[in-house]
Amino acid sequence: MATTLIKTVRFTKPGDPAEVLEVDEQPLPEPGPREARVRILASPINPSDLLYVRGVYSGVQPHFPAPVGFEGVGVVDALGPDVKEPGVGQRVVVVNGQGGNWADYAVVPAADLLPAPDDLPDEQAASFVINPASAILMVRRVLGVPRGDWLLQSAAGGELGRMIIRLAKHDGIRTINVVRRREAAAELERLGADAIVVSTEGPIDEQVRRIVPQGVKYAIDPVVGETGTQMYQALAEDGHLLVYGSLTGEPMQIGGDPRYILSGRRILEVYWLGYWLPRLDETARRQLVQDIVTLVREGVLMTKPGRTYSLDEISEAVRSAENIGRDGKVLLVPGNHARGAH
Repeated sequence: MATTLIKTVRFTKPGDPAEVLEVDEQPLPEPGPREARVRILASPINPSDLLYVRGVYSGVQPHFPAPVGFEGVGVVDALGPDVKEPGVGQRVVVVNGQGGNWADYAVVPAADLLPAPDDLPDEQAASFVINPASAILMVRRVLGVPRGDWLLQSAAGGELGRMIIRLAKHDGIRTINVVRRREAAAELERLGADAIVVSTEGPIDEQVRRIVPQGVKYAIDPVVGETGTQMYQALAEDGHLLVYGSLTGEPMQIGGDPRYILSGRRILEVYWLGYWLPRLDETARRQLVQDIVTLVREGVLMTKPGRTYSLDEISEAVRSAENIGRDGKVLLVPGNHARGAH
């Protein structure tokens, strides 16, 4: 009897994604109780995916050989026992907490699937959760930045940074945006950035205090290292810095200058979507999804689509995703052609 095989991207040891990721053929998985099988239409390459492959993403630990891909969009293909929703044939947003969306098919808990609005194209539905939810939760819930106040963020030229600029503009919040190249300033200003700080033109905190002399009350940083240190030093006495990544892999130093640890009430907090989402009650989760749908439709939390690649092009795809000058979110688009083998 023929065994149906599918393609899936996996890795057997941590390392450079372009070197350790491989495409394997595996039997078509069957959904178990409370699970659904989804034919994947598209899955983005997010920084969290690449950190996971490198072995430095503490949120989820791989079990080798480990599948990859935390986010995506697909069509429900089969349901496990006692699962009635979502229905077979329904297009859904696939949140895959253990990874596995870089594949032709994925099996996930049915409760983790969200209906994909009909008017959102695949490239928007594929990136529906991680960045949009993080933008809303960080700005509105964790920090709770009030209208008219200043929000400082680093890595402002990234996809999430651009979302935060547009969301802040929508919410009446003023932003100071840290970039590495002066050339990036004009585009961010068109998006609604109120001020630009170029990190290569002097210490971030000194430049920020020329804009807001007392320092900022709210800040977001995915870089850490020296950038994170200077972001912390740009805080007002009662400032709140939210760290949501570690792009440099280097430590922050917040105890070197006594001015920032012996006075005031500065808060340094870590944000991780995997912590916040499960802690939202059903009402809050429904509201978050509705807010995302509305803001994506309005263009506030839309994802700029970049190049698309097949699963077989995984090495080229991850290199493209890590290019500093890339334009838009890189997507993997599986061929979805199951192959019969004996």
